[in-house]
Amino acid sequence: MFSKIRSNKAAFTLVEIMIVVAIIGLLAALAIPGFVKARKQSQGRRILNDARQMDAAIDQWALEYGRKDGDTVVTASAATYLKTAWPVNDLLGNAYVVAGVGTGQVAIATATKTALTGVGIAWGAY
Repeated sequence: MFSKIRSNKAAFTLVEIMIVVAIIGLLAALAIPGFVKARKQSQGRRILNDARQMDAAIDQWALEYGRKDGDTVVTASAATYLKTAWPVNDLLGNAYVVAGVGTGQVAIATATKTALTGVGIAWGAY
């Protein structure tokens, strides 16, 4: 009588459920590091792109106003050459370093570069 009642019910056993949970956990463990690295790469590329845009805006401003190498950059005036607001800090909260007109006009903070090491960002001149 008990075998007849038990055979009519279809259900998963505890072992089957534990195997499914273990497989999902294994897949999550494999995927999460990739997502973290992709996010850091995206942040690094955004920071680098912002620095390039600021550098180009300073170049345009310097040409427009007849500034020469070594002159002080007026960021409020150079900001008019950007489509967005002048970014004072990067995505990680570290300040961009704006020097005089010429080589090395904009620099990315060392703390930002350190935080994003190992994700394949070539910082170049910044």
